[in-house]
Amino acid sequence: MLLHLGQVPTLIVSSAEMAREIMRTHDHIFASRPSMKAAKIIFFDRMDIGLAPYCEYWRYARKLCIVHLLSNKKVQSFRLAREEEVAFLIRNISRASLTSDPVNVSEILHIFANDMLCRVVSGKFFREGGRNKLFRELIRESSVLLGEFRLEDYFPSLAWTDVFLGFSVRARRNAERWSAVLDDVIKKHADQAKDEKQEKDFVDVLLSLQKDPVDLALTKEDIKALLVDMFAAGTDTSYIVLEWAMAELVRNSQVMKKLQDEIRGIAIRKGLVKEEDLSKLSYLKDVIKEVLRLHPPAPLLVPRESMDNCRIEGYEIPQRTRVIVNGWAIGRDPKVWEAPEEFRPERFMGNQIDFKGNDFQFIPFGSGRRICPGMNFAISTVELALANLIQCFDWELPHGMAREDLDMVEAPGLTSPIKQRLHLVAKPCGYYEDL
Repeated sequence: MLLHLGQVPTLIVSSAEMAREIMRTHDHIFASRPSMKAAKIIFFDRMDIGLAPYCEYWRYARKLCIVHLLSNKKVQSFRLAREEEVAFLIRNISRASLTSDPVNVSEILHIFANDMLCRVVSGKFFREGGRNKLFRELIRESSVLLGEFRLEDYFPSLAWTDVFLGFSVRARRNAERWSAVLDDVIKKHADQAKDEKQEKDFVDVLLSLQKDPVDLALTKEDIKALLVDMFAAGTDTSYIVLEWAMAELVRNSQVMKKLQDEIRGIAIRKGLVKEEDLSKLSYLKDVIKEVLRLHPPAPLLVPRESMDNCRIEGYEIPQRTRVIVNGWAIGRDPKVWEAPEEFRPERFMGNQIDFKGNDFQFIPFGSGRRICPGMNFAISTVELALANLIQCFDWELPHGMAREDLDMVEAPGLTSPIKQRLHLVAKPCGYYEDL
């Protein structure tokens, strides 16, 4: 479907077949990103990898992030950090559950996801001094700014109206706050660089490439843009999937019981589920897939832009056409999915459908050149966290609340958490006595 959103021709893709045309057959043409005011300001002139245009710098930066942070090998190297952060999460919920009052699950999961990212990216715990709270505030504000409608993005000739609307002021204020906190992070890493015993993290790698570039020299702004990308995108993806998973499980008691039986049957000993247990938890993986089908973290994926003229199914798609792939609609297409509005993890049992970009009826992380590079990182975090949330607690809705009363409306924006914060009652069930 072609829409003219203001002065911008916009192609809306809502079927698996057309998604394949855009993200595989003609991926080389649709691999760029449109220029958006918020991204330009927040990511220091779009020097990140999520919203940067397709160019030599983007290819280099993406490869750098994958090799030094997001590859399977690096993700596995963070195993101890994941297990320790999950243990900290379980202790927090255990303490919060002592009063039998509902726990703010949304807030606790957001804290966990952000702490996990901060630790692996910068090698530091930011819980001391409230630094993690500042990061979460910045991430939330960035997400709002990137997801809101901006007149200039659709009516470039009306850019002058920003003087009265004040968007640039808000975005620059957010970017300045990011810059200040990241300057401090970078300075501390630079001061410790001479200590050879200090374990090197992602920030150290970026600083070393700034001094001794293998390919392109990174500027300080490049480094900060990549760090904003990692902190913001990584936090939102993991926390949103966990939040929707908990909401769907408390609404579907049979699924919850089946998942509990699988997890508690595998982890017979008391204590936390470990990474080596996850390969045996096939139903857990099906549950996570079903959550991603119904509630993709970025429901409209990230917009693309054509770099050349293209013909698809007999239609001419001109250069600089914006393309929005509706992953949310594709995941609920009744032509592909039986009972698409129902939460049925069993639909993934006995088949090979996966979210790695080859099955276009199921593309929560996108596909092609612009597939989300943090997919493996997010899934490894979500699997371990969700397994232990189900292992260590029995979860219920607040007293007097029926399953039908749980508000499942998505918040608007680039990403889609639950609009109303999720509050649940957590009842410890004796599986974490060794903590």
